[in-house]
Amino acid sequence: MQVLLISLGCPKNLVDSEIILGILQEHGFVITSNCFEAEIALVNTCAFIQEAKQEAIDTIFELAELKKQGSLKVLIVCGCLAQRYKYELTDLLGEVDAFVGTGSIGEIDKIIKSCLKGKRCFSFKNNHYLNQPNFHRVLLTPGHYAYIKIADGCDNACSYCVIPQIRGRYCSRNIESIAREAEFLSQKGVKEIILVSQDNTFYGKDIYGKYCLDVLLKELVQIKRLHWIRILYAYPNNITDNLIKVVAREQKICKYLDLPIQHINDRILQLMRRHITGRQIKDLIFKL
Repeated sequence: MQVLLISLGCPKNLVDSEIILGILQEHGFVITSNCFEAEIALVNTCAFIQEAKQEAIDTIFELAELKKQGSLKVLIVCGCLAQRYKYELTDLLGEVDAFVGTGSIGEIDKIIKSCLKGKRCFSFKNNHYLNQPNFHRVLLTPGHYAYIKIADGCDNACSYCVIPQIRGRYCSRNIESIAREAEFLSQKGVKEIILVSQDNTFYGKDIYGKYCLDVLLKELVQIKRLHWIRILYAYPNNITDNLIKVVAREQKICKYLDLPIQHINDRILQLMRRHITGRQIKDLIFKL
């Protein structure tokens, strides 16, 4: 059967979409980008801001129209919108056959088979799907680069952000798992890996007891086929001197840090619960 997947939102969501496609391909489903040929459609949604939620709802309604016309047999909503609102969407989206939370994507093949038997499914096991080598991802990026999700969830609890409610507490993958995936991707022709999580600089604190992004980078630069390593979402709070030294020293690491500063005014930063001051942000930038 032919499957269409529409991936919305951030690179972290894109990695989840690639995992979903890998699982389905392993179980004999044929991937298509043509919505008129697809018998099964999945929407991997975002629910971070109002515009993202509206885009997800609009996309679902568009696919629901195809289902009414008879070409589409199964419509499934995955990802953050499903995780955040769970059963609240049941009545609003009556055409949807399954709602799959962010931690249940590993069971997507079983869920589809249940839907094909006429069952309506709801699966919300955990907040995230991690600690897998993900060797069976179907990359949706150009062949020369790929994202690697090193962790999921967030412990920052910023006052304006819903991510901890959707994705749960911060959860790091171990260094060995990430290195194996990076090595595998490099063997497939990937030259650049981009490290993503909600907060890359918090990496390792939950499983190793200290910030370990620098340790992870030292491991990844040993992979011969990799040319570049890029770091996204580097919260300024946890950028250590060791991390700065590794980034500066290693030629494979792009001299680029994506810093989500958000604001520089101390009162606003306190209201946002950002755990950093304007002075500390400026000092960090001068140091970099």
